[in-house]
Amino acid sequence: MLSLGLAAAVAFAPSQPARGGTLQEVSQPAATAICDGVTQYSGYFKLATGDKHYFYWFFASRSSPATDPVVMWMTGGPGCSSEVALFGENGPCSVSADGSSTIPNAYSWNSKANLLYIDQPAGTGFSYGSGLDHNEAAVAADMYDFVQQFFKAHAALAALDFFVVGESYAGHYVPAVTHEIWRNNRALPEGAIPIRLKGTSVGNGLTDPLIQYRYYKDMAVSTNHHAAAVGKLTHAAMEVATPACIAAIKACQAVAASCIVATEVCNAGLLIPYTLTGKNPYDMREKCEKPPLCYDFSNVGTYLNRPEVRAALGVGTHRWRDCNREVALMFELSGDWMQSYQQQLPDQLNDGIRVLIYAGDQDYICNWLGNQAWTQSLPWPHRGDFNSTTPKVWEVDGKAAGTLQSSHGFSFLRVYDAGHMVPRDQPANALAMLNAFISGSL
Repeated sequence: MLSLGLAAAVAFAPSQPARGGTLQEVSQPAATAICDGVTQYSGYFKLATGDKHYFYWFFASRSSPATDPVVMWMTGGPGCSSEVALFGENGPCSVSADGSSTIPNAYSWNSKANLLYIDQPAGTGFSYGSGLDHNEAAVAADMYDFVQQFFKAHAALAALDFFVVGESYAGHYVPAVTHEIWRNNRALPEGAIPIRLKGTSVGNGLTDPLIQYRYYKDMAVSTNHHAAAVGKLTHAAMEVATPACIAAIKACQAVAASCIVATEVCNAGLLIPYTLTGKNPYDMREKCEKPPLCYDFSNVGTYLNRPEVRAALGVGTHRWRDCNREVALMFELSGDWMQSYQQQLPDQLNDGIRVLIYAGDQDYICNWLGNQAWTQSLPWPHRGDFNSTTPKVWEVDGKAAGTLQSSHGFSFLRVYDAGHMVPRDQPANALAMLNAFISGSL
């Protein structure tokens, strides 16, 4: 999930500790494994980068765990737990309405991949610590340390291909983290192991605010099979507000002290007019049922705070939260929100690391128009080739499921009839997308 910002504030046998951190994994016999019957690891790594304890939950592939790639999922926010995605989007199970049990998910992303969920930064989900991160340099350093520790603790997994996928504010996280992996792979730090990074992907992400904020006015009146969200007068006011927002973002990217002004100016002119309609910013087809997130994850909280579940996961006394507003504020106040991270992708593309940007076309907050625009503006050697490629219909099981523009390992996929959380709205199509991406056919 992506917060609306300040102005809109509406495992079986445990492994050995990796160098530089303390491994706390719980033994979980297959017969009692929660959520799925596959091999699972969960618990904490204490990072070497500070007093930070990162919670993760790993599910082995349902197909060929010894050879299928590892896919790491990062939820955005900033400050929203990846268990929101695990139970609400693409994990092996969902949670019953009363939070007492789980329901298997036939479209889980561990169908043909080993699936790793991470709660980051500290303060998110079950993760905890001091000195909360507030920029992508810290996020990248912490996550590189976590990935190193995880793969050192699970040497068999370190030999597999690795993909990083995230959503929403992970449009910042994922490029920063994967670029850090790419950079260190080229000159390994002492004691580090190479990471087999093969693909980078972001869904409905905030990656290039300078371009993406230009498209809120257009998305507000988009006719993706629903009525315009705002009237002509409001739309005209949004058009007038857009140049001021863009100027404020440029000022923020030049001088960090001006970033709060940029957030306030842009939210006031382009986000608040939409939220005042009462519509869901994550799905323009719906009303916002429970502000500010518009979705009710209380059943997930009930389940994850059950004593037997907490014991199985090895989280001790730490209680789970879906989204932590304090974490979000750290990134907003530091100016990270309005920074752009698409510039972290060309290095990876040039080295053969494939990049997939996808977007459900019913989302407002990180809409497909803005995401499509920044992919077409990305400065890299094959920009001309990419832009001269006509988007083609993307089909799943013989049915049109979106449009795909792709060239030289870089792809933009518009997903039909999905909001901010594509796997939630189109589970079968989202699984087909992931399997095609990790297999190299997308």
